[in-house]
Amino acid sequence: MSVHDTQNPENRDDSLEAAVAAVRDGRLIVLPTDTVYGIGADAFTPDAVQALLDAKGRGRDTPPPVLVGDHAVLMALAVDVPEWAERLTEEFWPGALTLILSAQPSLTWDLGETRGTVALRMPDDETALELLRRTGPLAVSSANRHGKPAALTVLDAATQLGDAVEVYLDGGQARIGTSSTIVDATVTPAVILREGTITREQIVDLVGDVFAAPEPEQDPESDPAEDPASGDEAAPAEGTETATGSGAAADGGTEAGTVGDSAPVAEGGAVSPSADEPASSAAVAPAAGGLDLPAESEITTPSPQVDEGAASEGAVDSDAADAADAADGAAGTPRQENPAG
Repeated sequence: MSVHDTQNPENRDDSLEAAVAAVRDGRLIVLPTDTVYGIGADAFTPDAVQALLDAKGRGRDTPPPVLVGDHAVLMALAVDVPEWAERLTEEFWPGALTLILSAQPSLTWDLGETRGTVALRMPDDETALELLRRTGPLAVSSANRHGKPAALTVLDAATQLGDAVEVYLDGGQARIGTSSTIVDATVTPAVILREGTITREQIVDLVGDVFAAPEPEQDPESDPAEDPASGDEAAPAEGTETATGSGAAADGGTEAGTVGDSAPVAEGGAVSPSADEPASSAAVAPAAGGLDLPAESEITTPSPQVDEGAASEGAVDSDAADAADAADGAAGTPRQENPAG
């Protein structure tokens, strides 16, 4: 185990290279992010991903989220990305937004029981981004043991994870200190598994209310204009009185109901998912599944993949927050661990 200071320009490159070497050797690292510290491993090395879950005390039902260092990597790792989700990444990446998407079926990785989904985020931290550009995508969850608080400093992380980690990168105090917002984009309407730094209002202002159920389409065959039953009543025979108040059918149809937001997942605990983090959103029952989200607390999702806490590790404490990440999962998303951030 070694600790490297990334705040000192003279040692920065050597520190990053030590972390890169550890990742390529299948070892675990701890890195700073904009939200909380994360524990990371090569996303394409199954044994390393399993070691990450073991270090946290998590199971395969809470797969970790994946951090990327460039917007372009999104399309390489995910398919069927909604246009509104792309717009969110253009606005909030790098930043505290985790998206649960359908994973590219051709990818040769094993993050756990993801059920075909993956939680992606691009952190707003220069050390993390520089590392990711050298290593490629990393499986990253919050740097804490299951049920413990998310690490806001490298000392917090080392105290909980100890020798399970090969290289610790010290980037000082985590800048934001709260987990990312987790949105499940694999379901319609979309679901907020954990509401963190980025609010529902900010998302709705940018792309519209993707969290509301769409209005049902009217069946042309049942159009009132063509429905004999909805037309004017036949004129009464000459000489007969018509009853007062009878006559035309009333206009108007049934209003479509809307679906509320799903409760945020407690971090440490996803999504789509359980949440380890802060604010919660309105509740909507998620489908089974779960994901492990990085260093923000963890998430666990009901069915789909989400991280910590869920997002519950899909949950939230950090683990709880994690849980929120996975949380819980969104419908159909496996439980995921709390992302590192």
